[in-house]
Amino acid sequence: MVISISCDIVHITGENRVLAHFGLQKINTDPCIGVKALMEIAGKTGTYTISDVVFSLGPRINAAGRIDDAKHAVELLIATDKEVAKEKSAMINVRNTERKGHDLTITDEALGMIENDEVLIARKSTVVFNEDWHKGVIGIVASRLTEKYYRPTIVLTRSNGHVAGSARSVLGYDLYEALCGCKDLLIQFGGHKYAAGLTMAPENLEAFIERFEEVVSSTIKPEQLIQQIQIDAELRLSQIEPKFFRILSQFAPFGPENMAPVFISKNVYVSGNAGLVGGSHIKMSVMQEGSAVFDCIAFNHGQYLEQLRPGVPFEMCYSIEENVWRERRTIQLNVKGIRFNPSKSPPKGETFKLKPSP
Repeated sequence: MVISISCDIVHITGENRVLAHFGLQKINTDPCIGVKALMEIAGKTGTYTISDVVFSLGPRINAAGRIDDAKHAVELLIATDKEVAKEKSAMINVRNTERKGHDLTITDEALGMIENDEVLIARKSTVVFNEDWHKGVIGIVASRLTEKYYRPTIVLTRSNGHVAGSARSVLGYDLYEALCGCKDLLIQFGGHKYAAGLTMAPENLEAFIERFEEVVSSTIKPEQLIQQIQIDAELRLSQIEPKFFRILSQFAPFGPENMAPVFISKNVYVSGNAGLVGGSHIKMSVMQEGSAVFDCIAFNHGQYLEQLRPGVPFEMCYSIEENVWRERRTIQLNVKGIRFNPSKSPPKGETFKLKPSP
């Protein structure tokens, strides 16, 4: 149950929160044979959280259906024999590796299409099409393009003689309503405010691209095209102590409608050197006057590497988590945003916004 709750990105409140809490207890103490095999092949050590389920287990289970046949994931999860579970988890892991390859290739191709087209760059929506793209991963690609350009995005490919695709939206913008404004050009569509699927006849593709842009341009607010990071409170790094982290952890499991708190700290400095890991992520240690040094990971913030130098102050927003490495547990800051000289921040980009008091 916790795998479904986590990977379907449903609210972690009420009954769901109770089920997620006890589900995580089960995963961390006595997982079923199939889940245990999947955890072993994923290679993640330490206590599993909702986020770990989403990013370590979920993609592997989904990859079975995206690349091959979902029955392999079902057979894994209901397995009663360790050897069968081991075999199925290995097969699913291979499919996940294939899925990653398709994902990266298509994302690169889609980004190239946008970056080399001045008309696409200037639009308030993104719609890209390639008949050779793998249908099983275009939803993931749509999410990646939305992260990059932060605007309603649709990725389309050819499927069974039609053009089919996945759509993703940005905070506050109703994607489903936008598709309703194009329904005469569609064979079918369905979804919700932030994600949808759609199918159309090939001859309607160009008209749909133009109509969707018209609808989005006339209904989206300028502030919805600027990614906002919602801040819960300002914090001094010296306040982050083991007791504070233990109290914070009691609010878990975190997820939609019960997200991990995000804090902001100002005038922080790099301690030592910052470096790239995984191509676009930054690993660094930071400190603030009077504080200890904290390890940080900043996913997809590689563009800031050259500015992150000892002695150069900046502000950052982050969540606080536990990092386990070779059975050693430490507090780590998961950086959500970095800003230098806030008064001169460009109008396009991340903005930090303090949440209103309840």
